[in-house]
Amino acid sequence: GGAQLRESPLLFLQLWNNNQAPERVRIGLEQSLRDLQLDYLDLFLIHTPMGFQPGDNLFPTDENGKAIYHNTDIRDTWKALEACKDAGLVQSIGVSNFNKRQLELILNMPGLKYKPVCNEVECHIYLNQNKLLEFCEIQNIVLIAYGVLGSGRSKKW
Repeated sequence: GGAQLRESPLLFLQLWNNNQAPERVRIGLEQSLRDLQLDYLDLFLIHTPMGFQPGDNLFPTDENGKAIYHNTDIRDTWKALEACKDAGLVQSIGVSNFNKRQLELILNMPGLKYKPVCNEVECHIYLNQNKLLEFCEIQNIVLIAYGVLGSGRSKKW
């Protein structure tokens, strides 16, 4: 048995920050599946370890234009992703922009069914992620790099 060629590209999306409350995870995923006219995704990632105010507003802000964050426990978000995997809506689940401590919250949670398969982070010559890469390798988590040619960061950052 040689390697099999995939007939379609790998399809993955990220759970946006306004859908991190556990009751909104599946809602957000199912809306994306409807929009894309798909039955499932190959990979679904938590976009960041911090959530916005739950709701339909992608960028909720207060009267001063500041983002409205929500104190969702990322472990509860992860449990909701596991349920989506169990329901066959996604084949694999992972994270994006997580540091070692945030990964450990998931890896050490009681009743963990599925480890993150990957962690997508900014990684380039000016921001090497050697320590995070080493941790991910030990945990059998693939580190996916974005911004590999550097980052055109906003001056606000």
